[in-house]
Amino acid sequence: MPENHVSDIHGLEPQEFLSQVHSFEFWFESVEGYLSGRPYGHQPDTVETPLSDLERDRLITALCNYCIGETVALEGASGLIAIAPNREAKIFLATQVADEGRHLEVLLRRLTDLGVTDPETEIEKHANRSLLTFRHRLRELVEGRDWEASIFAQNVILEAMEFSVFQTHAEVADPITREILEGIVKDERRHMGFGENDLGRRLALTPHIRDRLNVLRRSLDPLVLETFEDTLSQLGISRSEHPGLGRRYLETVERLGFAS
Repeated sequence: MPENHVSDIHGLEPQEFLSQVHSFEFWFESVEGYLSGRPYGHQPDTVETPLSDLERDRLITALCNYCIGETVALEGASGLIAIAPNREAKIFLATQVADEGRHLEVLLRRLTDLGVTDPETEIEKHANRSLLTFRHRLRELVEGRDWEASIFAQNVILEAMEFSVFQTHAEVADPITREILEGIVKDERRHMGFGENDLGRRLALTPHIRDRLNVLRRSLDPLVLETFEDTLSQLGISRSEHPGLGRRYLETVERLGFAS
């Protein structure tokens, strides 16, 4: 996105700013720079690094759970469109659905490139139980039409979890996987921004919501932390080697003033 366009956006009045950044036009400009010329999430000339059998198996297990996470995000964002409080939020969530669908597509393609012939069966075999429980909890919130709790679980907690995991993994990943994850992280940052902005404005007007969301966070945090532990184990990374993983997640959630 051109730098002068960003400056113009931030000079707008608050309501006009929200209308612009939640638009498809803004989304097109945001993603074009890192999608153009990158079929399936990476540059065609990026060389595949040889992996040992153990490294390949670990990567496949991690990618299977990333596919579950992106499916959860895809289902959550699509369900949230129906209960969004205004048209601007509905439009933004429509762009997020497109993002999540593309993330799932490129991750499935990466599994195929690694020799997985039946991704659906492989994903089911490696599914993290905590992540599946999170999926169930988010579905309940969306079906209950609880906007504040749903957007908190989806665009703050889930997106912060994926943002943190993908950033950490990208630091040690093979070149192709790194390019894919770095592209996804750019989208996750935008999704988190929407959740933080929406909830920040709501909490300023109705601070009593914070207590209810804190209760929700305390029930979801253990699922997130267990998923972190499992992901690091899948990748053969000691948690002590990457203390920043949990910190990245906590910093994101705590920007809204939620205590651990």
